[in-house]
Amino acid sequence: MRRGANGNYYVLVSPSAGVVVFDAHMKRVRFVGAQEEVPSGTPMPRAPIGFGEDCDVDEKGNIYVADRSYNAVTVFAPDGRQLRSFPVNAPTSIAALPNGEVAVTSPQQHTLVAVYGANGKIAHEFGELVSMSERAEIDRYLNLGRVNADPQGHIYFGFTYLPEPTVKQFDRAGYAGMTFEFTGPDAFPEAQSIRKEIERQETRKEPPFFRPILTAFGVDPVNGDMWMATHNTLIHFDKEGIRRSEYQIYTPKGTRLEASVILVEEERLLIGADPLGVYEFPRPDRKR
Repeated sequence: MRRGANGNYYVLVSPSAGVVVFDAHMKRVRFVGAQEEVPSGTPMPRAPIGFGEDCDVDEKGNIYVADRSYNAVTVFAPDGRQLRSFPVNAPTSIAALPNGEVAVTSPQQHTLVAVYGANGKIAHEFGELVSMSERAEIDRYLNLGRVNADPQGHIYFGFTYLPEPTVKQFDRAGYAGMTFEFTGPDAFPEAQSIRKEIERQETRKEPPFFRPILTAFGVDPVNGDMWMATHNTLIHFDKEGIRRSEYQIYTPKGTRLEASVILVEEERLLIGADPLGVYEFPRPDRKR
């Protein structure tokens, strides 16, 4: 889920379905990337979206979709027309940047992030992979993650599987900045368990498999504070990387909310979980 400069919200639904656009009052505006209807007996044309993994929107309202099935990033105009598409091998997460650039993550990359220009060519790559295993395929798995950006031009990469939940900040040129990392007694038991699992899988021949640790993160577009989730635990960091608070999140009916997306707004947090939906929470760091 992303919010555009026009105040609209953009939600990728059912990986092959498309992007639903809502206005500021959460009223559905349009559906982008839907399969065209054709007369009975007519061959179905290729769907605009094969398998969407992530989406974002730029300052002009253009919508970017990371399509793992088509090995491409596809760009749609605000009215839903397809503008262009360029090849990216197995894209998993994207963040729209100024001037038509887009930051992309993929397990096929040799860095954490690749930035593509408006021409669909790689402009630059950055972010060294973290090494935690003697097996290269385990290391690559542990370096999978998601990307985000803020209005100040920072790019953020969140590691999905590292033992300690971690988000790294970079500037537009790819130089590393702040690192947000959840450590300490509260994080230790799960981190220790993951490290033992890494050791166990190093002796196996099967492809590696780990459960997600960092399930979502969001950046305050105004002050740069970081909010990250590890399942239903929500952790708040200030822009200097200092942990300020920690919460457990539940639906109004008391169901654990396993966060998969966090959108940070001035007075509220929008937290989504599949398949429960999106829930609104007042900002706990705001005095009332």
